[in-house]
Amino acid sequence: MGNKTIFGKTKDGRETYLYELTNGNGMKAYVTDFGATLVRLFAFDKDGKPVDVVLGYDDAAEYENRGGALGATVGRSANRIGGARIEIGGVIYELEKNDNGNNLHSGEDYYQKRIWKVEKQSENEITFLLYSPDGDQGYPGALEMHVTYMLDDDNGLNIHYEAVPDQDTVINMTNHSYFNLNGHDSGTVLGHKVTLNADCFTPADAESIPTGEIRSVEGTPMDFRGGKVLGEEIDADYEPLRFGGGYDHNWVLKNEGRFAKVAEVVSDKSGIRMEVYTDLPGVQMYTANFLDHLQGKNGAVYEKRDAVCLETQYFPDAVHHDNFPSPICRKGEKYDTHTAYRFLTE
Repeated sequence: MGNKTIFGKTKDGRETYLYELTNGNGMKAYVTDFGATLVRLFAFDKDGKPVDVVLGYDDAAEYENRGGALGATVGRSANRIGGARIEIGGVIYELEKNDNGNNLHSGEDYYQKRIWKVEKQSENEITFLLYSPDGDQGYPGALEMHVTYMLDDDNGLNIHYEAVPDQDTVINMTNHSYFNLNGHDSGTVLGHKVTLNADCFTPADAESIPTGEIRSVEGTPMDFRGGKVLGEEIDADYEPLRFGGGYDHNWVLKNEGRFAKVAEVVSDKSGIRMEVYTDLPGVQMYTANFLDHLQGKNGAVYEKRDAVCLETQYFPDAVHHDNFPSPICRKGEKYDTHTAYRFLTE
């Protein structure tokens, strides 16, 4: 069994816990049952020293009261749904309008602001369980969402999502960790170099709702196929970047549903390299454009562009675009998807 410590209380007085995961190399991750959230993740730098590479807060109360979705398990449907309504089987379901008349991360009754049950735990692995009833957040169908974090001996943090709904519904889970490979409190990530295995992205309107177009990255600031430093073109005069305030877009991955390497981030100081693997069709790269003097863990203050998120996902608003892979999980079918963040030293 891994270590377990008290992580503070919620507004209604319920106790929460922080769980330590350790692999055979001594790499450590810390996750909490409050939101099935990744709180700390230590990767080894070029000198062999452990560096906490994810932004976070000190206790459950801060996760409950502050924004940003730092390290969050986001569901039932991550990202945006235009008009905050979906239609499944001819029935229209109204969702919460919490983002300019649209639905973001399933409204404010977030999965990440609930206490999850610990289903099983070992030295390097933990499974959290959340029961989500029919009508939860406006979505049809009840399900039990299982989220497993596992640290493997290749220094990969694996995140595995599993659920079987009892009605046709939308499921689009993601992890919203903010990475800074120089250390969570080390300032800007604009010197990090990113590679994305994607020939196309999905442009969005001024409210970040995809238009339905799948556009080639060729000749645009969205082309990361050959690797590019984040700061190089982030402020280019290009409409998608103006709309997003920087990178906050979905890239179309080429893994064809197979679990494969889809992205890489290389630090400019620590020597840490992160590889991203997933079986999902898209990844939202977000350069923390809206962080603004956010009080974080250990006295850190997080500012705009102090981190990069790589949220594996079905495309935003996919339920309204027939040319996007469908996020609908049918009654009795298993939603089963796997993402991993693997850490190496340059």
